[in-house]
Amino acid sequence: MRTYAKPIAAVTGSLVLAAGLTACGGSTEASDEKIVTVYSADGLKGEAGDGWYDKVFADFEKKTGIKVKYVEGGSGEMVQRALREKSNTQADVIVTLPPFIQQAGSKGLLQKYTPQGADQVGGGDKASDGTWTSVVNNYFGFIHNKKELPAAPKSWEELLDGRFKNKLQYSTPGVAGDGTAVLIKAMHDFGGQEPAMEYLEKLQANNVGPSSSTSKLAPKVDKGELLVANGDVQMNFAQSKSMPNLGIWFPAKGAGRPTTFALPYAAGLVDKAPHTENGKKLLDFMLTEGAQREVSAVGGGFPARKDVKASDANAIELAKLMEGVEVFEPDWADIDKNLKTYVDAWKSATGS
Repeated sequence: MRTYAKPIAAVTGSLVLAAGLTACGGSTEASDEKIVTVYSADGLKGEAGDGWYDKVFADFEKKTGIKVKYVEGGSGEMVQRALREKSNTQADVIVTLPPFIQQAGSKGLLQKYTPQGADQVGGGDKASDGTWTSVVNNYFGFIHNKKELPAAPKSWEELLDGRFKNKLQYSTPGVAGDGTAVLIKAMHDFGGQEPAMEYLEKLQANNVGPSSSTSKLAPKVDKGELLVANGDVQMNFAQSKSMPNLGIWFPAKGAGRPTTFALPYAAGLVDKAPHTENGKKLLDFMLTEGAQREVSAVGGGFPARKDVKASDANAIELAKLMEGVEVFEPDWADIDKNLKTYVDAWKSATGS
């Protein structure tokens, strides 16, 4: 059963245009330019070329002849890169986790476009102003090494134990989407900014240090260099196919129920994109029923479309993983507005 609560606190270079071409939809586009550039948070592209992106991009190129140029990084990193390039836009599509997709919208990096199939995406998983739509649903989580730590910790408080000293790491809030999620979940579970920061200050004694990318933590957990790290269900589930020691878990506050929240991969069309029409075609393609059915089977995630009911082995395993976990709904408007305040509070508390 899903329950909801609000948190208390709460390549490079310019295109040479042929004569006679005109700007369309806020961008200037050469019609024979068979390319689309995607800036994306990590997690959907497989280490061995076997991820959801790998399959979808290959199918898209085969169908349209349009080649996908892919640039990957942390959620905040991708938004900051697009922001730096605002006067000379390079990306056509940006895919990132909340609250960074909201940040991209509020900073004017996105143009309105409603992909085909978006009517089947839930209202909370797309922007009310039409600037972004979730393409893969997902949830925040933690991972542990099943060999060295067979039983996953049950609570936040357990992570303060000395056995986790230099064996625990989480990605950097404000830079990585999953790192920012640590703050969001802690503020929800502990009942506000102040108690969450008090806890994270104590946790710092065991923390290895910053990491700009969450995906880099899983190999360390799998090898036993770390016992515990943060992550998200889709990425870690996909990684566990080649990293057998990864186990996914959700911390609780004390003896309470484990909690999590939706952390979807949300995609938007970049404002003044150099290949706007190609960007629209890719967004449409990612939301087709065929691509959505492969979200769980290939990518280890949850379909964004409500009318796509996955029944493959991965989908069944993912459903079991989420049993008994309370899913709350963050106040994303508050987080977008106050993200800098929360990150600054975290830096102050942890000395980061």
